[in-house]
Amino acid sequence: MPTPTTLQVLAAVLFAVALVHTFATSFFERLAHRQPAHAGLWHLLGEVEVVFGFWALVLVLCIAALQGGSSAVTYLESRNFTEPLFVFAIMVVAGTRPILHYAALSVRRLAQLIPLPTEPVLVFLLLSLVPLLGSFITEPAAMTLAALMLRDVVFTAGASRRLRYAVLGVLFVNVSIGGTLTPYAAPPVLMVAGPWGWDLAFMLGTFGAKAAVAVTVNALAVTLFFAREIRSLGSAPDDAAAEHIPLTVLLVHLLFLVGVVMFAHHPVVFIGLLLFFLGFTTAYARYQQPLILREALLVAFFLGGLVVLGGQQQWWLQPVLLRMDATSVFYGAAALTAITDNAALTYLGSLVQGLSDEFKVALVAGAVTGGGLTVIANAPNPAGAAILRGRFEDGAISALGLLLAALPPTLVAVLAFRLL
Repeated sequence: MPTPTTLQVLAAVLFAVALVHTFATSFFERLAHRQPAHAGLWHLLGEVEVVFGFWALVLVLCIAALQGGSSAVTYLESRNFTEPLFVFAIMVVAGTRPILHYAALSVRRLAQLIPLPTEPVLVFLLLSLVPLLGSFITEPAAMTLAALMLRDVVFTAGASRRLRYAVLGVLFVNVSIGGTLTPYAAPPVLMVAGPWGWDLAFMLGTFGAKAAVAVTVNALAVTLFFAREIRSLGSAPDDAAAEHIPLTVLLVHLLFLVGVVMFAHHPVVFIGLLLFFLGFTTAYARYQQPLILREALLVAFFLGGLVVLGGQQQWWLQPVLLRMDATSVFYGAAALTAITDNAALTYLGSLVQGLSDEFKVALVAGAVTGGGLTVIANAPNPAGAAILRGRFEDGAISALGLLLAALPPTLVAVLAFRLL
């Protein structure tokens, strides 16, 4: 391992502090209640999406102090912020009323066709079908759709803490592995699909069946275990009786969604499409609900901070990966992704020359397997956390609670990718 510079060591320390901070957000929320005079500051520091952006700011200020302001600006301009911008755009478009209305209606109609109690079947479909759809509409879109629908089905006032965390853990794990059927939907796959030549056929043959089995088993297990409680919660409000949304309005929304997905690597295009989309929603406001701009901005800020901080972590991450064989890299990646974004791990892997095909597959499989263990493990997780955290105690998701809840479905994913 090369001797790190002072800045790299400082960045690693700040990264570690940010990780500790993510596990302490509930502490700041409680502090806000105890010290109302500074509640605004404590609430800000209690936002998990703010953590990495805050410490990224500290890093930029440190660069400016050590190397000058121009060096800080140069470093920021060297970072690629396409993924944070894309997640912001896809969340805003996918989280609109027409798309959610028809998606919820479709899932409900499918649930009603199955001759079993509707509520558990609905939860099963939201935890299995929607995450697998993430392979086609992208993981951020799938997370947004599933979280918004589950918020009204499971995360209600009468739901127990165990049920909320169990569903959250399965949702995060299933979205992480459910996006691996195609080469463009999951951020950790996106990072390597081009350099390694992975196409649709390769992804379906190598990851698809294994991911589908794990997603189905996880969704079925949590649904059966909590079936009685899910039935006792009753049905969520059915939007079908709401004002009719014209099919043409839905088609326009879908066209914008497809456009954003198609140009996911070209922010100058998908941001332009987003601006046109905002104009369209304003023109037809009667068919809309408030856009999830706040949630989307928080998630984008989180990912942007991760990009800034993560750019200085290669000096220790890459040597760690290079010391592993295919088996150890699978488990190592699954463990490391709990403390860093899984796309960052696979990106570092794409920079290393001479890796075997087995090593490459193990690296990506491990990265997506561990993608549900923490909020920062997978890019769409902050989107789900932003949507659902208000339904938890103190308006915050416990990092330890999520970790414990995600371990069983993560184990299922391990077995699927290693044994099937």
